[in-house]
Amino acid sequence: MDSIAITAPTDAGRSGAGSVQYQLRQYAESTLGKSSLHEAVLLPEGESLDEWVACHIVDFYNHINMLFMSISHHCTDETCPKMCAGESYSYLWRDGVNYREPTNLPANVYVKLLMKWVDSQLDDTRLFPVDLGHPFPSNFRAEVASQILRRMLRVYAHLYWHHYPQICQVGLATMLNTSFTHFTLFVTKYKMVSDAELQVVKDVIKILA
Repeated sequence: MDSIAITAPTDAGRSGAGSVQYQLRQYAESTLGKSSLHEAVLLPEGESLDEWVACHIVDFYNHINMLFMSISHHCTDETCPKMCAGESYSYLWRDGVNYREPTNLPANVYVKLLMKWVDSQLDDTRLFPVDLGHPFPSNFRAEVASQILRRMLRVYAHLYWHHYPQICQVGLATMLNTSFTHFTLFVTKYKMVSDAELQVVKDVIKILA
């Protein structure tokens, strides 16, 4: 199951991104290790692709958690009453347990639930085996990992659309840009997130390329 994205016409809300794009261009030059990031996503010879994907999910989880916590006091019920990325994309939460139907939530609540959900997925040894050589489930990349990464993308998108100035103020723009570049290179290399879902951050991807 997955949370539902409601997509308005793609032109809506784009005009407000101008200042963010300008700041991104300024910081794009400070993004570290662009060329090495292309190499960093390549599967090491003889390694399991499932293990490689799992390793990257943990890294992205840690990055996103740190980045969001750094500006969480700016992301409140009042400032961000819904989980969105601009006016064109809104996301509803559903986990099949406490939220059986797609539910509109403030962004900070959505992100906290998402991170708690990812944490529970990582702790489930049926999905992320701990013992070396223990097989991953057959649907690991196509369903388990893909869903986690799609949901992570929404946090990156919210940070860029709504909190990039605050990220800059706390001095983490380079970290965000590097982490997001690494993320997009990885999910596109292994086709973990569709091009349609990446549209929400297509301008950021273009600037950081």
